[in-house]
Amino acid sequence: MRLYETLYLINPDLADEDYRSEVEKFNQLVEKQEGVIIKTEEWGKRSLAYPVKKFNRGFYVLLQYCGDAGIVDELKRDLRLDERVLKFQTIKLSDHADPDELKAKAEKKKVKVAETESDSEAEAAETGSEIVKEEEGQHGV
Repeated sequence: MRLYETLYLINPDLADEDYRSEVEKFNQLVEKQEGVIIKTEEWGKRSLAYPVKKFNRGFYVLLQYCGDAGIVDELKRDLRLDERVLKFQTIKLSDHADPDELKAKAEKKKVKVAETESDSEAEAAETGSEIVKEEEGQHGV
C-alpha cells in the first residue's frame, strides 16, 4: 500500500459539530475506499498566510492514510466538491508502507507524548509552578 498525507483547511465559521462531521466524513471516505487511516491530527483554528476564499483563518486537519492509487482521486474529488473545504494538498510519502506498523508507531508516539505531559504536570505540581500553554500566533500586545 502507499502512504499519503492530506492537509486540508475547513471554513472557520462552522459550528463545532459541523466541523467534526466534516472531519469524520473524510475519514469514512478513506475507509470506504479500503484505505487505512494512520492518524488524524486536528490542529485547530489558525491564521492563514494569505486570504483564501475571503477567509483569514481556517481549521487545519492533517490526515495520514494508506491505500491504493485510486483513493487519492476519490478524496480529491470530494474535497473539491465540498464548499466548506477552503484548500487542500495531498502528498505521497511512500510507495511501500505497512499500515499496521505505522499505526503502532503513531500509538507509541501518542503514549510517549502523554507520558511526557503528565510528567511535566506532576513536576509542576510538586514545585508549585504553573504550566502555561500558549496557542501559536496569539501573543499579547
